[in-house]
Amino acid sequence: MAHDLAAPPAVLAMIDRPCRSSAADATSAEAPPAFRLVPARSPQLRVTDLAVTRGDGIFESATVRDGVIHSEERHLHRFARSAAMLDLPEPDLDVYRAATRAAVAALDLPPGAEAYVKYCLSRGDEELTDVGPIGWAYATLSGDFTAARTEGIAVVLLDRGYARTVPATSPWLLAGAKTLAYAVNRAAVREAVRRGAQDVVFTTPDGYLLEGPTSTLVLRIGDTLVTPPPEVGVLPGTTQEDLFASLDDLGLRGEERDVRVPELAAADAAWLMSSVRLAAPVNAVDGVAVPVDHELTARINELLQTRTG
Repeated sequence: MAHDLAAPPAVLAMIDRPCRSSAADATSAEAPPAFRLVPARSPQLRVTDLAVTRGDGIFESATVRDGVIHSEERHLHRFARSAAMLDLPEPDLDVYRAATRAAVAALDLPPGAEAYVKYCLSRGDEELTDVGPIGWAYATLSGDFTAARTEGIAVVLLDRGYARTVPATSPWLLAGAKTLAYAVNRAAVREAVRRGAQDVVFTTPDGYLLEGPTSTLVLRIGDTLVTPPPEVGVLPGTTQEDLFASLDDLGLRGEERDVRVPELAAADAAWLMSSVRLAAPVNAVDGVAVPVDHELTARINELLQTRTG
C-alpha cells in the first residue's frame, strides 16, 4: 500500500457496530459490515462525540510484531472490563478482534518492525442520541524505545490523591479503568519532565506505590518480582501478566501485594512495564540513582518481544 512520506504508515478501521447490543442489526443479509477501512488520517468523529467532549470512552493499545497482536486476548478481556466499569454497552469482542487484525494486516510492515494497534469505544454522540456507540482501531508504527529499554528512565513519585481502598469505597472514580480521559496522566508526565525525569510512579496519601500514568510497576526483591494488586486501583497490566506467566523461564517467582513507598528505592531493580514500550528499567527515583539489572532487563524484553497471542 502507498504510504505518506510525511507521516508513518497507518491504517484506520471505523467500527460501526462495536457492541453486542447492536448484534441484532447484523442479522439481515443486507446489513453493512461491522467495520470498514478508511483513509488513516481522514476526519471521522463529530465534534459532539462524547469521546471528544467528555473523554467518555475506553481504549486499549497492543504491540504488534510480525503481524501478530501480542496479548490479544488479555487486552480484549481488559477492554470488556473497562466497558463494564463505565456502564458502557458490552463491546463485541469478535468484531474488535476482526477489526484490529484487519488493520494490522493492511499495515503491511517488513519483518521485525514494531507497531501497535489502539482501539477505542466511545459512548456516542451527545446530539445524535439515536446513533449509539462508535468504535475504531488505529494501527501504526511504534516509536524507538531502545534507550528506555536499555539505559532506563528516571521517575518521580507523585501523590495521586486516592487511598488504596478507593476502588471499594468510591467506584465512581473509575480507578483501574482504561478510559479516554487521560488529561491527568499527561499532566503527571509533564510534571516529571519539569523535575528532570521521564516518568512517574503514583503513590497513595498513606504511603503505598501504585503504577505509572501508562504503565505497571514491577520490583525485584531477591528472587521475587512484586507488583501492586488491581484491588488498590491500578490497571491490570497485560505486559506484567505475560511476564509473570513466564517466570519459570527466568528462575523467579511473582507476587501481587501492597508495596510501601520505601521499597522502590530499596529494591534490587524496578521497571515500568507497558504494552508498547515493554520493560523500562528505573534508574533514578526523585533524583537519586537506583540499581539497574541490565541482564535481567534484556531477558525480560526478549521474552516480551517473542510472546505471541
